[in-house]
Amino acid sequence: MSAVILGLGSNEGDSPAILRAAIDDLRASLGALRAASMYRSAPMHVENQPEFFNTAVCGVFDGAPSSLLETIHRIEASYGRDRTHETRWGRRSIDIDILLFGDRVICEKGACPLRELEVPHPRLKERRFALEPLLELDGDARDPLSGERYADICARLGDQGVVRIA
Repeated sequence: MSAVILGLGSNEGDSPAILRAAIDDLRASLGALRAASMYRSAPMHVENQPEFFNTAVCGVFDGAPSSLLETIHRIEASYGRDRTHETRWGRRSIDIDILLFGDRVICEKGACPLRELEVPHPRLKERRFALEPLLELDGDARDPLSGERYADICARLGDQGVVRIA
């Protein structure tokens, strides 16, 4: 069993409802699941799109990281996400990322059709919308690569248009 933290985001459709439903779906695979508050954030990279809603969950997973990724992709697909026909960093009904998988550092090529599996998430330290809910769930979380506290990393970031809403 490994402790995991997943980040969830959506900016297409009824995003808060989609995120709540996806959290319920994740309960089938993650034991002791806890969810962070919901956050609203400005889009990054592709700015001409609706704002995002974000949250995170933590729980325990009994399986390999690639198995968790397959589960995530099935859940995303059930909400209409098709990774083969989307703009990178663009609109999406749902995005679920593995932010942390215990204290493991993972880089698996071919873990999914469009990218390799990297944990911790390769852009986690740049994204307040991911760090805020992660820290709500685990205020002492540290980057497994550097040992640096994510709270210290987050404190150095600007507000990035991230607002806690619920």
